[in-house]
Amino acid sequence: MVVRSVGKVGLVATPLTAYFFLWAPILLLVLFSFNDSRSVDTWQGFTLRWYTNIFSGVMGTEARFSTELMMQALSNTLLVGLVSTLIATVLGTMIALSLARSQIPGKRIVDGLMFLPVVIPEITQGVSLAIFFKIVFDFLDTSAGMRATPGFGTIIIGHVAFNISYVAIVVRARLANMNPRLEEAANDLGANTWQTFRRITLPLIMPGIVAGGLLALTLSMDDLVVTFFNAGVGTTTLPMFVYGLIKTAVTPEVNALSTLMLVFSTIVVGVSLMLQNRYADRPYTRQ
Repeated sequence: MVVRSVGKVGLVATPLTAYFFLWAPILLLVLFSFNDSRSVDTWQGFTLRWYTNIFSGVMGTEARFSTELMMQALSNTLLVGLVSTLIATVLGTMIALSLARSQIPGKRIVDGLMFLPVVIPEITQGVSLAIFFKIVFDFLDTSAGMRATPGFGTIIIGHVAFNISYVAIVVRARLANMNPRLEEAANDLGANTWQTFRRITLPLIMPGIVAGGLLALTLSMDDLVVTFFNAGVGTTTLPMFVYGLIKTAVTPEVNALSTLMLVFSTIVVGVSLMLQNRYADRPYTRQ
C-alpha cells in the first residue's frame, strides 16, 4: 500500500520536476527581458525598453554593445537559414522519393545511413567539415591557384549537410502514409511519370515537405557548433554573437532577442507539427 502511494506521487512529481528544470530557465529569461534594469537578478519593474532598442536600432546609448552589429548577425542568420533550408528541402525530398520508390541494391543500408547525421554529435560534424574544407581549399590552391576561405558558403554547406536528413525523414514518413494506388490509378488513366508526380504525388507530400523545411529552418537558425567551426571573417551569425556576449555579461537586449527567437522557433515548430498531422487521418492517405 505504501509502495503504491509512493508510486502515485512519483508519477505526478517526476514530470513536474522534469518540466520545472526544462522550462524554469527559459521562463526566467523571458521574464527578465521585461525588467526595467540592466541587472539580470534584480527585478525593478516592467518595461519594453530592450525590445524598443532592438527594433529602433539604438547605437550603444544604453546598450553595452552595438545594436547594429546584432542586427547584422540576425541578417546573416536569416540568409544562411533560408538558403540552406531551400537547398536541404529540395535534396531531402529527392532522396526521400528515391528511397521510397526505387528498389536499388543495399536500399536498407542507404536508408540507415540517412539517420547517421541525426545521431552524430554536432561537434564531430563541425570538426569533420572544417577538416574537409581545409583539404579542399589546399587542393584548389595547389592545383588551380584559387584562394578560397571559409565564409557564408562553408556555413551553408554545413547546415545543408545536417538538415538533409531531417527533411528526408519527415518526407519519407509522409510517403509511407500515402496510398500508392493513387499513383497507379493515374498511370492507368494515361498520365506519364511527370504528370503523376506533379498532380498526385507532390500535392499529397507537400505538407511533409513544408514541415521538413520549417524544421530545417529552425535547426539552422539555432545552430552554433557547426557554424562556429566553419565561419569566416565577417560571417558572424546570431547564435555566435550571443555566445560572444555571454562570455562577459548577459545584457537585457540579449534576453529580449532570445525571447523573440524563442517565439519565432515555437511558431515554426508549431506550424511544422500542424502540417505533419493535418492530413494524417484523411481517407486518401490510407493504405
